[in-house]
Amino acid sequence: MLFDNLAFAMGGAGGTGGAQGNPLGAFVPLILMFAIFYFLLIRPQQKKAKQHKEMIGNLKIGDRVVTNGGMYGNIVRMTEMTLIIEIADKVQVEMLRSTVADKAEAFAKLEKKGK
Repeated sequence: MLFDNLAFAMGGAGGTGGAQGNPLGAFVPLILMFAIFYFLLIRPQQKKAKQHKEMIGNLKIGDRVVTNGGMYGNIVRMTEMTLIIEIADKVQVEMLRSTVADKAEAFAKLEKKGK
């Protein structure tokens, strides 16, 4: 009796065979998992990267920025690929545009909300 149920569960009894249903049905969970990853992980990251690229493109001389390293400074000069920011009186640093995390005003608003 136990072996009859086991054989039926394995598809060996009753002549039904092992393959049942649509073979594409096995791919539905994979497709759903990809869709979930796309909407929860990939798409928001692409949106954030697009906003960062737009922000870097809109920088102008005089903007106060914060770098990925945490330095605050004012933009003094700009080229196509680099920025020269003044981090203290008569102290200027040249860096790539891509190292700018955001404008400093955005961080000041976050700090005020936290207090």
